[in-house]
Amino acid sequence: MSHPSEISLSATASALRTGRTSPSKLLRAALERARSSTPPNGAYKLLDETFAHDQAERAEAMLDAARDGRPDPGPMCGIPVSVKDMYGVEGLPTFAGTTRRLPPKWETDAWLVSVLRAQGAVIIGKTHTVELAYSGVGINPHWGTPRNPNDASAHRIPGGSSSGAGVSLVEGSALVALGTDTGGSIRIPASLTGTVGMRGTTGNWPTQGVVPLSPTLDVVGGLTRTVDDMVWFFGSVDPRQGDPDAFRQRLDLDDATQGTVRIGVPDSDLWKGIQGDIARVFEASLGRLSAHAGSGASAFTHASSAGGLLDEAADAYLTGQMVATQCNAFLAAELPGWSDLLHPIVGDRLRDAPDAQSAEYAEALALQGALAARADTLFEDVDILALPGHTISPPPVETLAGPDEYRAVNTTLLRVTAPASFLGLPAITLPVGHDDLGLPVGLQLIAPAGQDERLLAIARRAERKLTQKGRSRN
Repeated sequence: MSHPSEISLSATASALRTGRTSPSKLLRAALERARSSTPPNGAYKLLDETFAHDQAERAEAMLDAARDGRPDPGPMCGIPVSVKDMYGVEGLPTFAGTTRRLPPKWETDAWLVSVLRAQGAVIIGKTHTVELAYSGVGINPHWGTPRNPNDASAHRIPGGSSSGAGVSLVEGSALVALGTDTGGSIRIPASLTGTVGMRGTTGNWPTQGVVPLSPTLDVVGGLTRTVDDMVWFFGSVDPRQGDPDAFRQRLDLDDATQGTVRIGVPDSDLWKGIQGDIARVFEASLGRLSAHAGSGASAFTHASSAGGLLDEAADAYLTGQMVATQCNAFLAAELPGWSDLLHPIVGDRLRDAPDAQSAEYAEALALQGALAARADTLFEDVDILALPGHTISPPPVETLAGPDEYRAVNTTLLRVTAPASFLGLPAITLPVGHDDLGLPVGLQLIAPAGQDERLLAIARRAERKLTQKGRSRN
């Protein structure tokens, strides 16, 4: 059998049930990948092998019981999963990227963790995060910054704030990685590492048990190796699905009847500063999607669309400091005294935020609600919007030592992902090529609120068309 990192989630689930592999075998392969990267990728804040092996044994018992006639434990049984250290996981400490262990209330299973554990998924460990998840860069001076695995010669940023998530997938130590996304913290690391990352419509999945950054904007979700894997993961954990095979079949049926997908390329300031090589890959991917516009269910067309609202949302996110105010309020209520312990790259940016009782904060909340109420106008003439997943190559960590350099890169990375977050829209990034340095380039697709399933169907169609029967994951 091929290495687990080369096999789709659906095929892995089938192999687990037929006995061609086992949870313990998958775990051993995952742990070996975590140990063997050269140079070390450093994806994990905590890799507790005893904890992971205990879960693998439990998963094997669940699968054995199913073979004896008991109900199947669930589609994610035995699958190695990495978890961002913003999630509570019973039996593991939570640091949320800070220097101190959080109180016990943050060490009970978060909602998404509990769904996976009930099915018998194997939590392999806690991946690194930016301190309090407050950055898109991925750097953590306290605990170390994971290495982007796509460049063995330079320690480049992995993207954040779910900085270890994409790294764990690329190195093969996890088959699914849990992340959180407030302004792009799932999609940025996915785009920079060449994996797939999706944030759903705000409010679709509970954030219970996850250390909050912004209760208004936070979502929980995952990163996977392919869109097809994302479909399997989504169908496994979404409360409205429960059966990934049936979910995939429904997407296939929908795909066959949807006809041509109209992609809107926003005419906006979000393009300012995009590298020429990344722009060329982005444009080429859209060109390939539209190359056979008359081919029925596989057809795409694209054209320029209005993007002024996206610019307003990006500016409001980056300058309004609503997120910083909400983070400060959490610290004051739950972790008093911790603000002084934060590293300056996070603490200095939080320090200038307006008070939660201020008129400025009230205005920021009102603006977010008003802009989100207009989000449907973006899709009056198109089905979906397309943007790059990022607009600059991930720089080496050493070039971001100064606060000005750090802020500039953070702003640049967040500018193209923050609008979907601020407007509450579902969005997904998928790899579509490489820049002139040989580093991944991501395509970001954004759908109307509530159309998470349609977004997945379109993204999977795009992946299949762009790969054109590339290497099999089955």
